[in-house]
Amino acid sequence: MSAIDQPHPRDPRARAAQTKRDRTRRALLDAADAAFASHGWANARMEDIAAAAGVSAATAYNHFPTKHALVGHIFRPVVLPLLTQAEQDVATARSMVDALCDQVSSLTRITFRFRSLTASFWSAVQEYTIRVAGPADPADEIDPRILAPVPVPIQMLIEHGQGTGELRPFPSAIEVSGLIVNMALIRSVNRPQESPEFTCEMLLTVMFGMLRPELLVDAGDDGRPFRNRLRP
Repeated sequence: MSAIDQPHPRDPRARAAQTKRDRTRRALLDAADAAFASHGWANARMEDIAAAAGVSAATAYNHFPTKHALVGHIFRPVVLPLLTQAEQDVATARSMVDALCDQVSSLTRITFRFRSLTASFWSAVQEYTIRVAGPADPADEIDPRILAPVPVPIQMLIEHGQGTGELRPFPSAIEVSGLIVNMALIRSVNRPQESPEFTCEMLLTVMFGMLRPELLVDAGDDGRPFRNRLRP
């Protein structure tokens, strides 16, 4: 549980101190969100973010040890609703094809809507992955891949569908989810002229080409069963 999620203590002075910390944290997140949107990942400096939030750089680093952690905390609220939906879909035994279509649709819409933030998050993930030279460690509290686990909802649904036999067992859920998420992030950043509807269709075609190829075989003359699957 992060500091901002901690219940306020009963002592008035401690409660006031906690409220101040929460406000500072919120100010830093808001300032960083604006900085990443206007300056991009490389040019958004922690010192400038701290100044915009009205605090010292030392205070900013006390709340967020690295810029990677900061962007991970900003992107996290974008991802959590997708995880909640995936958990509900598994719990209600929903069709995994429908559930995955909605997940990819929602992810595509998010990455296009928050294109600047997505670009900064993607840059942070690539930089941090190179730094640690390996996969995400759940114990690493500043890894943006842990703070905003974008592939997890899709991975969860694929694992469930493979377990029930609704989806092919190969490739593995972790491989497919990573591939689809990477494609979604890259295309939203590198193809600003592309519509989210087309990106969604491409991602679904690639994913189900691996996991349910019969959907493509039975798609009719144009071979595009996922056209217009982006959720309203």
